[in-house]
Amino acid sequence: MNEVYEFLKQCGTYYLATMEGDQPRVRPFGTVDIYKDRLYIQTGKVKSVSEQMKKNPKVELCGMLGDKWIRVAGEAVLDDDIEAQKHMLESYPSLSNMYSPGDGNTEVFYLKNVTAQICSFTHEPKVIKF
Repeated sequence: MNEVYEFLKQCGTYYLATMEGDQPRVRPFGTVDIYKDRLYIQTGKVKSVSEQMKKNPKVELCGMLGDKWIRVAGEAVLDDDIEAQKHMLESYPSLSNMYSPGDGNTEVFYLKNVTAQICSFTHEPKVIKF
């Protein structure tokens, strides 16, 4: 999990795919955190991505770093723990003008049943599960 976290963190921007009915939706994301041995992402309750993950928790993330890329497949689980929100937002102070722990909009999701692949054109994929 730490290797997946470090890769995504170094990417800065990665892409999150969700489903809206039968239509895939992909958008740039930038938040990633480890809290209580879980990998977390963050969004706002008012955003459509939040509703999409609640209706269908299967998500995929993809990011590129140099000549390698990562694909992460898993299930997003909403965590209402204010401490998880605090931990995430402490890592991203630039979001303080839009989000604050317990504001009714900030949401954090942890990923479970994760299979990640770190790939390149020159090496076999490295598979990480947690």
